[in-house]
This record gives sequence, structure tokens and C-alpha cells, in this order.
Amino acid sequence: MFDTLSDRLANTFKTLRGKGRLSEADIDGAAREIRIALLEADVALPVVREFIKQVKARSLGAEVSKALNPSQQVIKIVNEELIGILGGETRRLRFAKTAPTVIMLAGLQGAGKTTLAGKLGLWLKSQGHSPLLVACDLQRPNAVNQLAVVAERAGVAVYAPEPGNGVGDPVQVAKDSIEHARTRQYDIVIVDTAGRLGIDQELMQQAADIRDAVSPDEILFVVDAMIGQDAVNTAEAFRDGVGFDGVVLSKLDGDARGGAALSVAHVTGKQIMFASNGEKLDDFDAFHPDRMASRILGMGDMLSLIEKAEQTFSQEEAAKMASKLASSKGKEFTLDDFLAQMEQVRKMGSISKLLGMLPGMAQMKDQINNIDERDVDRTAAIIKSMTPGERQDPTIINGSRRARIAKGSGVEVSAVKGLVERFFEARKMMSRMAQGGGMPGMPGMPGMGGGPGRQKKQQKQAKGKRKSGNPMKRKAEEQAAAERREQAAAQGGAFGLPAGEPGKDFELPDEFKKFMG
Repeated sequence: MFDTLSDRLANTFKTLRGKGRLSEADIDGAAREIRIALLEADVALPVVREFIKQVKARSLGAEVSKALNPSQQVIKIVNEELIGILGGETRRLRFAKTAPTVIMLAGLQGAGKTTLAGKLGLWLKSQGHSPLLVACDLQRPNAVNQLAVVAERAGVAVYAPEPGNGVGDPVQVAKDSIEHARTRQYDIVIVDTAGRLGIDQELMQQAADIRDAVSPDEILFVVDAMIGQDAVNTAEAFRDGVGFDGVVLSKLDGDARGGAALSVAHVTGKQIMFASNGEKLDDFDAFHPDRMASRILGMGDMLSLIEKAEQTFSQEEAAKMASKLASSKGKEFTLDDFLAQMEQVRKMGSISKLLGMLPGMAQMKDQINNIDERDVDRTAAIIKSMTPGERQDPTIINGSRRARIAKGSGVEVSAVKGLVERFFEARKMMSRMAQGGGMPGMPGMPGMGGGPGRQKKQQKQAKGKRKSGNPMKRKAEEQAAAERREQAAAQGGAFGLPAGEPGKDFELPDEFKKFMG
């Protein structure tokens, strides 16, 4: 959603880099480009004005003029101001002192409230809570059935005593759900309310009546991040008519201009608390302003990536895999282990999304977007078409076995051969890294190659030619060596090398040539 904004900001900062000192004209030019980028991203005009005013005031101050790298200082200022308009610090849910905690969802029809109720329920369940979804949208056709299906998929309970489709009193349902939650010991109640295509008095009155009936601890306003500036107007109307405590952004994975997301928190004074960035129920997480600002500026989001990895991978499994790679040149690491690791990574989400969280990957956006997620499925199909013996020891896979595996997995024979070759190369590289060897071909640098055995071997070779035990012969050798050093110095060579065109006769070691291809 923020791709266009990220590209424009990256181009703006590129013009500032390489300048030892920034003039007022440079800062004015950068501020103008940032203003255009924000307006094109559909950010509200008052927000843009305030943002540019703050950036210019700080950029013209001492913190940039006295900085060693002024362009980086400007980027830091823009990053901090972005965090500011996105809400500042991360806002957490407030829980009631005595259960149940009541969370009410409000917003227009089509914003994604019902699906989001399921996502929030699943997220809270993963945090150790027992949520109950309450169907109070009794106007929209099949809204009650939709909530029941979503709740079943999320593995959470649902309270839906009325059939909906225009039948039933949503205020009474909301009131009864609190007692139902207490008797069944649900500690969180999520109330899904009705929406309208636009703001009207009936919608506001019903939302206010439900609010008064259940006294929610949190009222979350669900806004479609793709509807642009109208999201800001709707948010202001709900704030004044019903009131809300936090904002939830839905459809953040869309390709529309995401200026509404940058405007809502600043205009309404209420922070964004959650963001939904996909169709799956687990494509949902707490909103962190600092991480979102980092993504917009193309600096990645390593903290979210680490959190996803910690949720997916167990420490025990990771230690087990590491020990397999570290022992006997990694030969204990089999294709079964490779498949298990691959499936764990797949649980974290799409490969393109994970790569997008890495710093610097914004420059490879097109390549990341062209990644075919089905390649992982094809690789899994090839491995699953092998016998247990072939997975344990892929060296036994010959031509006839490759043909059988290819037929079983529906791929070409070359794909099977390529997978096995890549597996051996990857295992070799991971084994060396697990043993502290680092990259091959760089034995002399810490963490860049050569295990302990290799270093000992090199130390042995570095001893050089032994000195003669004959005193006369040793003196002659030392004299000859001194003459060679004097001759090299007279010719102007550095480090004992003959003078001449630098690097003309220099050749890389054979091992390094092989590594560099």
C-alpha cells in the first residue's frame, strides 16, 4: 500500500546523499518533494502541512547543520515525525479489572468488521485468553452466519441467539451476552455491530444504544484503509457521534494509496491499535508506529520478523537442527529435516512478505513481487515423492530414481536433479556456518571461513623454510635475504613487492578464484 510513497521518499533522500553540507535550498527542495509524495499518497492536507512544518523546522536547526552526515540526520527526522503522525508509541488493549473485558467494533458496512472480529478473537486466543464473539449485526443478510463461520475457523466461541436478517434486537443480544460470558467463563467479549453504507442517524443511535447497554472497555473503530480521505471524515463522525478509543485498519494489503492510515490517528487523536494485512485469519497484528514508519522508509521491519519466527519455531527444534548441521559435516541433516524447516517458514506467511521485512529489500521490490509461492509446494512435492531411504541419503538417487520421483511429483527430471544439487550445496554452506566456519574461501578473517582444523593447517604451512643448522650457511642465507630486501626497496616496491603497475602481476589464490567463479 505504501510502495509509491516509499519510492518517492527514497528518490528524495538519494538527492541529499553525498552532500557534506545541506543548504537551506537543499532542505526546501527535499521538503517540497516530501510534500508532493504525501499528497499523492492521499494524506490529509492538514496532516501534510503540520508534518512538513516540523520537518523543515528541525532540518534547519543545529541537529542537521552540525551533523557529520546531514542527509542521514534528515532521514532520522522524517522517521521520527512519521512515527509521530502514526500515533507515537504502540497502544495496548485495556483489560477490565473483573472479567469479562468488553470490546465493541464499530464502522461502516464493508469495512471488514465481521472478519476482523474473528481475527481479533484468534489473536487474543493466541495470547492465552478465551474470547466470545457476539452477533449484534442483525440487519445485513447472513451476517450472523458469517460470524459463526469465522468463529469456527478461528476456533473461538460465538453467541448468536437471534437469526438476524432483520429479526431480533441487537441491544438486547449485546446485554445478554455479558451474562452468558460470565456464566461460561469467557474473559473477553467482542461485539460485532451493524454498519451502513454511509453515516446516518439510525446507525449512530443503534451503536450508542449498544455502547450504553454493555459499557465497553474498548470501542474500536474499524476503517477500510483503501477508501482514502473519506475514512478520515467517517472517523470524525463516529468520534463525535458514538466515540471510540482506538482505530483498526483493515485491508492494509491493498494497492490503493494509504494516506488514510497516515491521517486517521493525527486527525482524530485516537491511535491505530491493530492492522489487518491479508485475507487469512492470522494476517493480523498489533500496530507499531515505529515499525510502520521504518517500512515506509524502506528500512524493513526486523522486529516483526523476529516475533513471527519466535511464534513459529520452537527453541528445542532449532537446537536439534543446529546440532545436526554441526556434526559430521552436516550429513545428519536430511531432506526430511529440510522439508520440515521449509514448512515452518511457510507457516510464518508468504515468502514475499517475509523478504519485504528485511532491510534494503525495497530496492528489489519487483523481484520479490515476482516470487512464485508455488515453488515451495513443488519442492515439497518432489521430496514427498522420494522413499524414506532417498530422503535420508540423497546420494543414492540415480537416473532411474530421478525419473520415478519426477513422474510422482509432476515435474521435469531436471527439477529433481537441481533440487538435490541445491540441497547438497545449502547443507555444505549451513554446516560450515554452524561450525563457526563462515564463508568458504576467506580462511584468515574471523567468522568468514575455515574451522579450527583449517586454521591449524594454515599455521603449519605459514612456518616457512626452516633455517640451516650450519652457522656459516645460515649467515649466508640471512645476508642474501637482506640484499633482496634492499633491492626491492631501491626499486620502490611496497611490502617487499617489486615496483611497477599496481596489481599487474598479482593473482588471487586458486581457492579464492574458484569461490568467485
